[in-house]
Amino acid sequence: MKRLPKRKVIDVHTHILGYDPEANIASLVKAAEVYNIDKLLISPLKSLFSDEEEVKYLNDYATDAVKRYPDIFDAYVYLNPVHDNALELMKREIEDKGKVAVKLWMCTFCDDPRAYPIYEKCIEYDIPVLIHSFLKTVGQLENETTGVHVHNVAQRYPEAKIVMAHLGANCYHGVKAIRNDKNVWVDFCGSIYRGDDLDYTIRQVGTDRVLFGTDMPGSYTTNYGQVLDADITEAQADDILYNNTAKLFDRLHWYGR
Repeated sequence: MKRLPKRKVIDVHTHILGYDPEANIASLVKAAEVYNIDKLLISPLKSLFSDEEEVKYLNDYATDAVKRYPDIFDAYVYLNPVHDNALELMKREIEDKGKVAVKLWMCTFCDDPRAYPIYEKCIEYDIPVLIHSFLKTVGQLENETTGVHVHNVAQRYPEAKIVMAHLGANCYHGVKAIRNDKNVWVDFCGSIYRGDDLDYTIRQVGTDRVLFGTDMPGSYTTNYGQVLDADITEAQADDILYNNTAKLFDRLHWYGR
């Protein structure tokens, strides 16, 4: 496989999946080398509704991955807001394990009051929270957040730094919901978009609120190509690929890559 030309890139949205984590880690490490990626932000996932034991296992795996490849990875702390120990776990993972942000998936809608203490703690730590957001025409999953839920959180916590993942899966719904919420950034990971979806998003929120992500171990080049094909300047492309994330995620660790 040919290497892509060197260009500064941070991938804000990748995964270690609990079903085969070692294969995922190997795939991500190879991608960082082949695609010349400066940093991969990883979140561990497995069940749609993780119990406390699984949450601990997943976060420990992410911690180990960062220790093994500190020049490649930084990690989110994955939380289930329903758990009584969520804030205690967050404190340990952020303060002792060096996690750089929070990831919320589908354990609850993101605007569930049980998640409020997590946002308040994120504000206290001054760290972002990445929220899975996905609107489906059919097969919407229980507790699956949409852009409207993200908007509700942004309005309640204007000081919070929120990243709405996947453009909400339907940019004409998700991005429209949060376009006036200046404390919400978006990523367009997942390779599910038409060529004009990124251009539409940029017209709504500008380039400074768009972050590059891929959802790896899925496709990298499709998402990368969307940036290169977008109707933007080279400087704006650099902002999306690297600068916006480096500014927002200011706890990233750098070891000379």
